[in-house]
Amino acid sequence: MDYMKDFRLDGKIALVTGAVYGIGFAIARGLAAAGAKIVFNCTSEESRKKAMESYRREEIEATGYICDVTDEDAVKAMVADIEKKIGEIDILVNNAGIIKRIPMTEMRAQDFRQVIDVDLNAPFIVSKAVIPSMIQKGGGKIINICSMMSELGRETVSAYAAAKGGLKMLTKNIASEYGAYNIQCNGIGPGYIATPQTAPLREKQADGSRHPFDRFILAKTPAARWGTPEDLIGPAIFLASPASDFINGHILYVDGGILAYIGRQP
Repeated sequence: MDYMKDFRLDGKIALVTGAVYGIGFAIARGLAAAGAKIVFNCTSEESRKKAMESYRREEIEATGYICDVTDEDAVKAMVADIEKKIGEIDILVNNAGIIKRIPMTEMRAQDFRQVIDVDLNAPFIVSKAVIPSMIQKGGGKIINICSMMSELGRETVSAYAAAKGGLKMLTKNIASEYGAYNIQCNGIGPGYIATPQTAPLREKQADGSRHPFDRFILAKTPAARWGTPEDLIGPAIFLASPASDFINGHILYVDGGILAYIGRQP
């Protein structure tokens, strides 16, 4: 028996929110390599054009929409257009997200709400929009991009941790509520990933030493390195494929072992 065919996504349509660079783009690239047709959203025409250039360079068939995933009416319109012009969505990856690193007592409620809106409300809105068609067609896959902050707290990320903790529980609840319809909803919890957003945390200091946060992460990670967006491709393909059909409500942490490690003795 050819078990590897269970990891193929041929003929599947995958919507990856915010897949214009970094983690989202890497996941979309991986799903495409496994056979999926890619649809993504972004918030501006400039961003859409740049993303389409990146997809063309990779020879990936992709369609980009300008859509604010916190706007329920806009999401409904986007999903309806995808279903009309491309087909019903088989795979949803809720990747779009933001972070604001501000001490809690200095953070405005407006900023807190914005993070919650993008990182938690948007996955609810987009999942809600695609689930009816998944039920009708007999199944589907939803992958929420969670975080180690779904489990841990840290200074300056109160809104992000609250949102990602909520997203973990939304993942479990979607699995609970719609598992009987052959819908699997799981999460991926990245560790610290080397992306343009984290580049300032990895810059060498004036004296040639590592950035203090870079040293901290390497000391806390058994793999002794930062992750890369490519480290998330295999887990994403697995959770999007028939190989994971009996896995539901699970958060797969791709963190180099941080959550398993108490740290070195001083």
